[in-house]
Amino acid sequence: MRTEIIQEDRDILVVYKPPGLATQTARVGQQDVVSQLKNHLSNSYLGVIHRLDQPVEGLLVFAKNKKAAAALTEQLQHQGEDSLFSKHYYAVVCGLPEICQERLENYICKDRDNRAVILEKPSVQKAVLNYTILQKSEEKRIALADIFLETGRFHQIRVQMAYRGMPLLGDMKYGNEESRRRTQSLGVRNVALCAYRLEFIHPVSKERLTFRIKPRGSVFSFFSQ
Repeated sequence: MRTEIIQEDRDILVVYKPPGLATQTARVGQQDVVSQLKNHLSNSYLGVIHRLDQPVEGLLVFAKNKKAAAALTEQLQHQGEDSLFSKHYYAVVCGLPEICQERLENYICKDRDNRAVILEKPSVQKAVLNYTILQKSEEKRIALADIFLETGRFHQIRVQMAYRGMPLLGDMKYGNEESRRRTQSLGVRNVALCAYRLEFIHPVSKERLTFRIKPRGSVFSFFSQ
C-alpha cells in the first residue's frame, strides 16, 4: 500500500491514504503514511495536521515546515462549514434511515480498550457532526451518507453513527450483529468511510484550496457519487 501524493509545493503535501495503511504508527517495521512521506522528503520536516483511522481511506494534508504546520493547525482547531478548514466524508451505513438529514451532538470519551464511548452526561469532549442520506439501496438495505464534521474526536463518525442506529459497514469495532452479517455478505474488507473532500486556506499564499476524490472501496460502487 502506497500513499499517493495529490499536490505538493514548498509548504504542504496533500495525499490520498489507502485503507489499511496507518497515518502514523509506533510499531517497528510497520509502514505508515508518515514514514513513506519522510522517505519521499529525505527525512526532512513533516508536520502531521490530522489523521484518518487505519481502515479508512481519504485525503490528508501535511505541512513541510513549522510555519505551515502552525497555520494549518490553527485552522483545524476552528473547523466547520463556515470556517477555514473543513472535511467531508462518504459513509455506507447499514439500514435504510428514515431521517435523511440530521445534526448529531454527543459527548465522547476513550476507554481503556481504546474504544470511543458515548457519555450520557455532558463532558469536555463534545462531538458534533451533520449527515445527509444521499442514496439508498432497498435491495441491499444500505445507504450512502455525506457527513460533515464540526469537531474532530477520536473515532467520532464511527461511534456517533453506530449510536444513532446506523453503523458503518466494515466496522467490526462499533458495528452490531446485523451490520457484521451484511459486511460479510457484501465482502466489505475495510470500514466504509472515505474522507472525500478537504478544504483549507493555503498557509502561505492564503488561497482557498479544495480537493476532492472518488472513493475507491468496492462498497461505494453500489452508489453513484
